[in-house]
Amino acid sequence: MIRKLQNSDSSAVLKIYQQGLDTGEASFEIEAPNWEIWQTKYLPHSRLVWEQDDKIKGWAALAPVSVRDCYRGVAEVSIYVATVSLGKGIGSKLMAQLVEESESNGIWSLYSSIFPENQATLKLHLKNGFREVGIRERIAQRDGRWRDTLILERRSKQVGV
Repeated sequence: MIRKLQNSDSSAVLKIYQQGLDTGEASFEIEAPNWEIWQTKYLPHSRLVWEQDDKIKGWAALAPVSVRDCYRGVAEVSIYVATVSLGKGIGSKLMAQLVEESESNGIWSLYSSIFPENQATLKLHLKNGFREVGIRERIAQRDGRWRDTLILERRSKQVGV
């Protein structure tokens, strides 16, 4: 049910992305970008979708954390699951595959910045080998409210050791 993301998945991916943003707990972003911008945001590898009954139910991708060459093996995780499919283990399966994909593409450190209130996402990360490395207090506003973010990372035991 997990496969590589294709351009033909764009409308479903952006719809699921927008559903996550609409919760107010997934990102500081408010509106999903168009497909061209989405394509430039994420690395060309490690783009996955969960497909079930011929419908995309979730997606995962990695974004570079810096354009500097020394950080080429560090990537930020994005995982979004359709609202109707939350709580069914799709995020866990996408994360496990994303970790494998990242390592096969030379990524040695995965990074995430999440709202502390987003307990489901925090549990997903901790379950998959991430550790909390810090908190950024009142780092930015979402809907006029200052928000903290937890910083999590997962260091590969195979790449960059």
